Amino acid sequence: MPEDKPSRRKPKAEAEAEAEAFEPFADDAAVRNIGALSFENGTDRIALHGSLDLTRDKAGLAQARQLQSTFDAIVKVLEAGDLPETVAEAPDSAPKSVANPFA
Repeated sequence: MPEDKPSRRKPKAEAEAEAEAFEPFADDAAVRNIGALSFENGTDRIALHGSLDLTRDKAGLAQARQLQSTFDAIVKVLEAGDLPETVAEAPDSAPKSVANPFA
């Protein structure tokens, strides 16, 4: 008898709750994951990391819809605001030297 492999997909209700919990630019903590693609929320930028393979099946369609709703939410927030030409980099964003903790 073959072993059951754990499912990599979240239950539909959990995935929908996660999708609604992500408010673009609302905080510096929320993350939305679609497959191996992560949208990391920030108050002045959203960082995308990872990759996503959209397969030609129902799972791929579900992921494509999540991707579309995520981008639609981001665009909606951007369109609603009075935007500057560019977001200034934080002055403390330069790399800093720290003491070697292993020395």
